[in-house]
Amino acid sequence: MYLEKINGPEDVKKLTVKEMSTLAEEMRTALLKRASIHGGHFGPNFGMVEATIALHYVFESPKDKIVYDVSHQTYPHKMLTGRKDAYLYEEHYDDVSGYSNPHESEHDHFIIGHTSTSVSLACGLAKARDLNGEKGNVIAVIGDGSLSGGEALEGFDYAVELEGNLIIVVNDNDMSIAENHGGLYGNLKLLRETNGQAECNLFKAMGLDYIYVNEGNDVASLIEAFSKVKDSKKPVVVHINTLKGKGYAPAEQHKEQWHYSGPFDIKTGKPLYGEFGEDYSSVTCDYLLKKMKEDKSVVAITSATPTVMGFTEDKRKEAGKQFVDVGIAEETAVAMAAGIASNGGKPVYGVYSTFVQRTYDQLSQDLCINNAPATIVTFWGSVFGMNDVTHLGLYDIPMMANIPNLVYMAPTTKEEYIAMLDWSIEQNEHPVAIRLPGGEMISDGKEVTKDFSKLNKYEVTEKGSKVAVIALGTFYQLGKEVVDDLSDKLDTQATLINPYYITGIDSELLEELKKEHDVVITIEDGILDGGFGEKISRFYGPTDMKVINFGLKKEFLDRYDVNEVLKENHLTKEQIVEDVMALMK
Repeated sequence: MYLEKINGPEDVKKLTVKEMSTLAEEMRTALLKRASIHGGHFGPNFGMVEATIALHYVFESPKDKIVYDVSHQTYPHKMLTGRKDAYLYEEHYDDVSGYSNPHESEHDHFIIGHTSTSVSLACGLAKARDLNGEKGNVIAVIGDGSLSGGEALEGFDYAVELEGNLIIVVNDNDMSIAENHGGLYGNLKLLRETNGQAECNLFKAMGLDYIYVNEGNDVASLIEAFSKVKDSKKPVVVHINTLKGKGYAPAEQHKEQWHYSGPFDIKTGKPLYGEFGEDYSSVTCDYLLKKMKEDKSVVAITSATPTVMGFTEDKRKEAGKQFVDVGIAEETAVAMAAGIASNGGKPVYGVYSTFVQRTYDQLSQDLCINNAPATIVTFWGSVFGMNDVTHLGLYDIPMMANIPNLVYMAPTTKEEYIAMLDWSIEQNEHPVAIRLPGGEMISDGKEVTKDFSKLNKYEVTEKGSKVAVIALGTFYQLGKEVVDDLSDKLDTQATLINPYYITGIDSELLEELKKEHDVVITIEDGILDGGFGEKISRFYGPTDMKVINFGLKKEFLDRYDVNEVLKENHLTKEQIVEDVMALMK
């Protein structure tokens, strides 16, 4: 077995082309077994095996710096740079992250999890090299799906200005997470069909040299191409045509489904843990499809993650022109939603919390300054969401809740969510964002009659005295548990409040609490700095009311255990009650 003997790129260089082809198959076997047990990004890695082998055969990593975009394609790279054990042996699967990470290896240069960044980062590395009078190649690896991101195009636009070595490997598998969208993909298709010979060439138009490799999963062809551009004196694009999911038939046939996979049965391709039931994604899709049929001005928008709102391929076809995928371009998604809303349409943009970070300027400038009544649904904004350091969903409250004009809301149940969504789509006075709860969806069957147009009006769900608990969104249920426990310990009913609104305070209610309460606590599923609780603390600042804010401290967490993080931040029922009782004494 060749893979077991690969301790670094120097071992790749000792192999013949035939041996490298065998190595590629061994790597795919290891990737397949690991993914079936551990889960992870699937299709992008399977398609990049030969290219990664060829890169390490031709170049001298880490002297020659390889920068991967998104990091979805880094598993083969990690296998060849001293981290093979994390792909060969189950007990070592968690030794590495799913993303590029310089803390793991000198062959990684950035922690990268969001897309469209590699060309700009590589431009920076190349510029610093030239300023310092150093030598060496800088190679940016970017997938075709990532090209739709604005930063990628900005990087390509600047690259020619370097007038020195920069090699951009465009891994073209004719897919983003789902299908590609946008005009540039017509040119990529033309280049594939003409073996790179078409006169119309996006990359040449930007002043870049260009090489096309049709057999992007053939080691010999790739070695030949990379050898030609090694030590090049000007920026060059190596456009390689690969097969996403290569080597595993289900992944080759169903590329969207196999972009990422949880544990599965290798023989059947079926997930080990069965199908999931109704969740906020499916509820959103069902609601919007019904709404679309009733109102042709309703449109759903995604930025390359259509299933965040439950829009699988069949659902997208059902929605037709009322479903828009702008590609990996969150900025365009928000700006387009503002434009649609300003012209009488009813847009709903669904986005993961971690990706809405990429569009702060459009939220502020295009959407909120113009007060465009678009709807944004924020998914996985929670400690219970994605837990890689690059994909945390903990920062959207401080970011979004402090933009003027935006109404940011936090439902606690399915019923509250649908009621908020329905109100938001039909109203035309405010840009509205809805932050979905983390964890399992709660449905209590209760009819929601609240008038959400009366902004910043909280609801007292359990009236009491001494202690008031304002529990936002995800942590409303935790707040209820705290109230029940406090009521037993205090021999009097504590007050429970569902605030609904993240962006504003209910001054009238907060003022009323002064009469019969000594302590107010807030609980939120996000970073405390700049968060919801601070607004309450600021209100009570000049008074005798004691306030405790419970939430998460500001830090970059990585692959964390949720229960440990909750305990570290005093976000368990027992800890909250203990803190409150200590304050009461």
